Amino acid sequence: MHKVKSRKAFGAALSVTLGLALAGCGSMPTNPSLESVHQPVVTRTNYTLDVTTGPGGLSLPEARRLSGWFEAMDLRYGDRISIDDPLANGATMAAVEAVAGRFGMLVSADAPVTPGAVNAGTARIVVTRSSATVPGCPDWSAKSDANVYNATSSNYGCASNSNLAAMVADPEHLLKGANGKGTTVTMSSTKAIDTYREAKPTGAGGLKENNTQSGK
Repeated sequence: MHKVKSRKAFGAALSVTLGLALAGCGSMPTNPSLESVHQPVVTRTNYTLDVTTGPGGLSLPEARRLSGWFEAMDLRYGDRISIDDPLANGATMAAVEAVAGRFGMLVSADAPVTPGAVNAGTARIVVTRSSATVPGCPDWSAKSDANVYNATSSNYGCASNSNLAAMVADPEHLLKGANGKGTTVTMSSTKAIDTYREAKPTGAGGLKENNTQSGK
């Protein structure tokens, strides 16, 4: 009877030890690659303004109201302006482009789907603004002293990706890089070389005479 009890006690202790070991594996780093688990997530938000239109596009009060809305939105690089016009009136597009041009922005006719119907005689101006964040960072959930898989830390990449998401001028470029124009601007590419070549030599003006004697 004494031996049976000892075996039961040993089996119970072994079960507890294995249970603790398996529980510890749950907090181990499990990413064996150099690709960070935490990646930037780009979120788009659509802001809308409905304006009254006519055969000639926008009236002066409506154009001023649109300009005030753009100013209140504090338009910035990366924002996208589009128009949803059921009549597809070219005069309305031209009027909106004229107002947006004062802020250095372009207008697209491919507006995203927004809640509510746009009736004839009304155009919906949509400003799409994107933001980038890295959810779940910082992440110190995994224990580095239990890394049996030789995996990267659970916090690996959080600093770099968070800084990238905060500094990128246009968050959409994280999803798709900027499209090139397909042409090389020669004047811009050779501007630095021309400035260097056209600069006057430093000794062209001769040496300046400095009088070091006091009282003169």
